[in-house]
Amino acid sequence: MKDATEIVDALKAVVATKNLSADEVNELLKEGIRAGLGRIYGPTVQAEISINDQSGGVDILVLRRVVEDVQDSSSEISLNEARWDDEGFEIGDVMEIPVEFSDFGRNAVMAVKQKIVQLVRENERDRIRYEFEDKIGQLVSGEVQQIESGKIIILVNGAPDADALIPWKEQNPRERFRQGDPIRSVLKRVEETPKGPRLILSRGAPIFVGALFNLEVPEIQQGIIEIKEIAREVGGRTKLAVYSHDESIDPVGSCVGLRGSRVQAVVQELGGERIDIVPWHAEPEVFARRSLAPARVSKIMSDSVRRVITAIVNEDQLSLAIGRNGQNVRLASQLIGWQIDLYGAREWVELGADLGLFERETDEEEYENADFSLEELDLPEKTLATLQSAGFSTFLQIIDFSKNDFLKVDGMSEEESEKLMQLIEELTVIDGTAPSVSNEPNQSSEKSDKVEG
Repeated sequence: MKDATEIVDALKAVVATKNLSADEVNELLKEGIRAGLGRIYGPTVQAEISINDQSGGVDILVLRRVVEDVQDSSSEISLNEARWDDEGFEIGDVMEIPVEFSDFGRNAVMAVKQKIVQLVRENERDRIRYEFEDKIGQLVSGEVQQIESGKIIILVNGAPDADALIPWKEQNPRERFRQGDPIRSVLKRVEETPKGPRLILSRGAPIFVGALFNLEVPEIQQGIIEIKEIAREVGGRTKLAVYSHDESIDPVGSCVGLRGSRVQAVVQELGGERIDIVPWHAEPEVFARRSLAPARVSKIMSDSVRRVITAIVNEDQLSLAIGRNGQNVRLASQLIGWQIDLYGAREWVELGADLGLFERETDEEEYENADFSLEELDLPEKTLATLQSAGFSTFLQIIDFSKNDFLKVDGMSEEESEKLMQLIEELTVIDGTAPSVSNEPNQSSEKSDKVEG
C-alpha cells in the first residue's frame, strides 16, 4: 500500500486543474477521507482530520462515544471495550482512535477518490451556475466543439467544463459552422438538467443583435443610449429602436458610427443581415412613422383601445413600406407592439376617405433620420458596387458627403458623383413629393397589408 504522502499527492492531482485554493483542496480531501472512513467504520463515523501542507502528512482521529449499550457502532463504543484500552474511561467520554491513512484498504481509497470527484463536479456546477446566472443577454465567446443532431455544442472560453449549446431553433439558418470555428452567441438562459446547469445560447434571438451593438457602441455600455425595442427576422432583417438620454447625442448616428463602422461590424457578424436603426418615441403614432422607414408615411392615425395604427403612404412609397414579402411593415408592427394597417393613397380614397385627410403632415419629427441600406435606393448597379467596395452600404454613411468626397472614392466618376448629390438632396428636402427609393417589386396595386403586432 502506498504511504499517506503519495496518496494525498495523487488525490490533489485530481483537483489540480480546477483552480482551487489550498484551503479548498484540503476541505475536499477531508470530505473524501470521511467518505473512506465511512466505508471502514460506518456511515455515521465521527472524525477529526488535519493535513500538513508542508509534509503532506495526514492525521486522523476517529471519535467514538463511550456508552452502556451500543446503538450505533459507527460512532459509539461500549464501556467494557473502551476499558480494554484504558481503565479510566467512563460513560459519556469520547475515545480517540488514531487511524493511519496508509492502512486504508482498496475500497476505502476508492471511496475517498469517488467522493472527491463528486464534490469537484458539484463545485464546478455551482461555479458555472453562479458565474452565468447573472449574464443572461450577454455575449459568450467560444469554439464549436461538435455539431450533433442539429445542435451546435460550444466549448466556452474560460469555462471549458460548462455544458453549452445552441439549439437548432436558436440558430441562423443561413449560417454554417464547422468543428473548431470560433463563435459568438448570446446567453439566453441557464437550464437545469440532471447533470447540472446547461447554457442555452442563441444567434437567432433579437437580444443577440442587441448584445452586439452593446459591444460596438460605447454610448450603450455607458447607459447614454438605450436600446428600447428590437424586432428581427433571422437572416433577413432587423429593426432596432434606440433612445438617447443625452439630447446632444444622436442615438442613430452613434449606432451607425463613423462611416458606418459600428453597424457594419454587427452586419458582418450577422452574415449580411440588414439592419434598420430608428429613433424610439413614446408616442405610438410618431414611433410607427419612424418604424416604417425607409418609407415616408403621409398620414398616421391610431386607435389606442384596439392598439391599431392606420398608416397611409403615397403610391410610390407603398412597396417600400410593405417590404419584400411584407417584411418591413411586419417588423415595424413587432417593433411598436401595435397592429399596423397599411394603405396606399389610391386605395384609401377608393374606400371613401376624405382626400383632405391624406394631405402630408409637416411634423418635423417625421423627417428624423432612420438609416437604411443603399440597396433601397434607385442606384445603378455599378455605382452601388463602387460604394460598397469602399465600405459604404447605408444611407447615413453618405448623407453628409460633398461631391469631392464622392470623387475620392476609387472608381467613382464625376457624373455618378453629381447624380448621388442630387439624390441626397431629394431625399433630405422636407417640402415636396418624396422620390421613389424602392428596389422592391412594384406592389402599388396590392390591397392593405394588415399585420398583428
